[in-house]
Amino acid sequence: MKNMSSSELRSAFLDFFRQRGHSIQPSSSLVPGNDPTLLFTNAGMVQFKDVFLGREHRDYTRAATSQRCVRAGGKHNDLENVGYTARHHTFFEMLGNFSFGDYFKQDAIHLAWDFLTKELGIPAEKLWVTVFDEDSEAEKIWLEDVGADPKRFSRIGSKDNFWAMGDIGPCGPCSEIFYDHGESIPGGPPGSPDEDGDRFIEIWNLVFMQYDRDSEGNLHALPKPSVDTGMGLERIAAVMQGVHSNYEIDLFQGLLKAAAKLAGIKDLNKSSLRVIADHIRSCAFLIVDGVLPSNEGRGYVLRRIIRRAIRHGYRLGIREVFFYQLVAPLVEQMGEAYPELKNAQEQVERVLKKEEERFAETLEQGMKILEACVAKLEGSTIPGNIVFQLYDTYGFPVDLTADFAREHQLTIDHAGFETEMAEQRNRARAASSFGADYNQTLKLDGQTEFTGYQYLEDSTKIIGLFMEGEAVESLNEGDEGIVVLEKTPFYGESGGQVGDCGRISTDQGVFEVVNTQKQGGDLFLHRGKLLSGSLSVGESCTARVDKIKRKATELNHSATHLLHAALREVLGDHVTQKGSLVNAERLRFDFSHFEPVTPEQIAVIERLVNEQIRLNEPVLAEVMAKEEAMQAGAMALFGEKYGDEVRVLRIGGFSTELCGGTHVDRAGDIGLFKIIGETGVAAGVRRIEAVTGSAALDWIDSRDKALAIIAGCLKSAPEKAADKVEQLLEKNKQLEKELERLKVKMASSAGGELSSQAVEIEGVKVLAAKIDDSDPKALRDMLDQLRNKLGSCAVVLATVKGDKVSMIAGVSKDLVSKIKAGDLVNVVATQVGGKGGGRPDMAQAGGNNPAALPDALNSVAQWVREQLGAYFKGY
Repeated sequence: MKNMSSSELRSAFLDFFRQRGHSIQPSSSLVPGNDPTLLFTNAGMVQFKDVFLGREHRDYTRAATSQRCVRAGGKHNDLENVGYTARHHTFFEMLGNFSFGDYFKQDAIHLAWDFLTKELGIPAEKLWVTVFDEDSEAEKIWLEDVGADPKRFSRIGSKDNFWAMGDIGPCGPCSEIFYDHGESIPGGPPGSPDEDGDRFIEIWNLVFMQYDRDSEGNLHALPKPSVDTGMGLERIAAVMQGVHSNYEIDLFQGLLKAAAKLAGIKDLNKSSLRVIADHIRSCAFLIVDGVLPSNEGRGYVLRRIIRRAIRHGYRLGIREVFFYQLVAPLVEQMGEAYPELKNAQEQVERVLKKEEERFAETLEQGMKILEACVAKLEGSTIPGNIVFQLYDTYGFPVDLTADFAREHQLTIDHAGFETEMAEQRNRARAASSFGADYNQTLKLDGQTEFTGYQYLEDSTKIIGLFMEGEAVESLNEGDEGIVVLEKTPFYGESGGQVGDCGRISTDQGVFEVVNTQKQGGDLFLHRGKLLSGSLSVGESCTARVDKIKRKATELNHSATHLLHAALREVLGDHVTQKGSLVNAERLRFDFSHFEPVTPEQIAVIERLVNEQIRLNEPVLAEVMAKEEAMQAGAMALFGEKYGDEVRVLRIGGFSTELCGGTHVDRAGDIGLFKIIGETGVAAGVRRIEAVTGSAALDWIDSRDKALAIIAGCLKSAPEKAADKVEQLLEKNKQLEKELERLKVKMASSAGGELSSQAVEIEGVKVLAAKIDDSDPKALRDMLDQLRNKLGSCAVVLATVKGDKVSMIAGVSKDLVSKIKAGDLVNVVATQVGGKGGGRPDMAQAGGNNPAALPDALNSVAQWVREQLGAYFKGY
């Protein structure tokens, strides 16, 4: 066996399959493009999902990748095991080779065996093979063609060796290859009673996708069987580097040493160091791929991972901000294989540092609560209310508390936590919005040719009609449904641009299109309602896009590209698109930035965009290889999935992006660009809203009219209105201060007059009075004056405005053990249709029955007498 570094292994794998006719594809983003069913990319096959399902076609039939993957959150979640086992990770690299209707079982098995035994030199006697127990074809290939040792061979049932993409759809048997770490490691071979030991470790899984399972569970042979394989780089690196734990391989050693240095320790075997080393990988790559810490979805999972790493740093004695300092060692280790990590290093460090600073403010307090709870704990379970308090007040995800409990041989009261949580229950479940059934899509052979770059009207043919997800042969007047055309000028919603609307007409009927969407990238779905007549599959028709809305949308879409470039120029290269919405009315653009954009910066951004509009450069679109486009500096749009060939959109030399949307012919067509709003939408994400063309002129005109009205009220010229308003505001401040001074003076005077109305009961001065033309603040001031003047006292003051009663009650500090202000104020409040509360010495209340107020106030003296009598009787 060769001793190979992880980098050498990655290169050897890709070179091996390149030499055997495979197209080497780069790792896709950890955020699956246009796939609502997955939280993160968790396997190498994710980027080929539509290819396997027949919804997307590539110019190759076999491929190989080294795919970065994350399993933390959702169905595939290894988070809680990380740090405690030798092979669980939140982030890992999956080596895989794929066949899309090309080679099948025999070639896939031989390729895997040859790579392991010949290319890597692993002795055959160190490997163990499994097949699905009903797959006699694969068994024969392994035992007769390859010559695998029957004594190192197992047949496994469907639980482990039959793969399915979902409850229905593509599926098939698996064949797994295990590495035997030797008799010194506990555990038995796969399929044996002690298979859960660590001696035999799965290193490669070959999936033979040969069936289509229908809704009744029946299996039908696929016309083009395919192959999907996956081998963990970290696991095979452990084999080739002669170690048992993944954390002992080169990919982790540098990170472990860097983390140990920050902690001031030398022992690299601590579980907390392994957690930190693992988590910096997933956190950094998630941020590279556009995920930012937040309170929902992917951002919340990222926040959980960051906080778990920080908590383990705390466990090691690290009290300063440290986690971001591990980005540099990670770049040193993986920057060559993933240059996007190196390019984004500064941004990743900034995000992690800011998030850690935010959490560090409450981490120590939360840890003290946990430690105090454990010290007083009578049983072995941390109560649910403590778990909830940590979550709700200190931002401790439940699994963080569970992690702490595990270290102290404790459990947590999950049921009690969920009772306390109620409707705030586990925000991690925000990710459940990604749980749509991938197979619930319209099934239709064929695809739609998009002609909308050249035409807004086209002659075509209806190739499919659907109502409520079911295919139909015709639609009748009043029916709502979906029309699929052979070719269409209607743009399908994607890249932030809304789908086109318009009409589809035949000799028999007129269908109004209210929105156009895409399925699988090449099937356009025209949603709407049949206004008249009927439509039938196979009919010829004319498709007409609403020209006014399309043109207005194009102005906003092209302006979005200019805005993106201007933001990067003014704010920095860390700005990347985090989402957009482009329609006929306005544009909305979300981008990564950690502070509000200042008015001065907005002015510069606007000026840059409008300069480009005035330059009137041509807007050019060109289709080229994706690699060539990236080398030319084209920026990819957030959340979009791209094939081997991409459409590059250039606006002069100012903006170059990958974009499939529709655009103006020249920048000058936009006319005018105006930013109308800038807000924050999530941690580290800002949003700009803007208008263009006639909408921008209308917006400016409405502002001019409003300014003219304001200037008229001020009897000032519009250009001097701002100065006038400032003068009025300053004068208003002075008047408010004077008014406040007078109110205090009046309260003092009124308090003096009111004090004479107090009656004495058992040595206590009692006063209940209605104050005309007052407000809650004036009542509070007056109450303070009276308590200072009366000494030992109980006071209730009330005022009426319209049909609302406001009141305040106070007792001197020597009386709070005998009379509570909350009880006192409610003597009046309950009689006037309200209730209140507050501190023992002061409480407020309201009511809605002013007519009952006089009698209510008169009852206070008797109530106080009874309270004092009851108190003294107790003694």
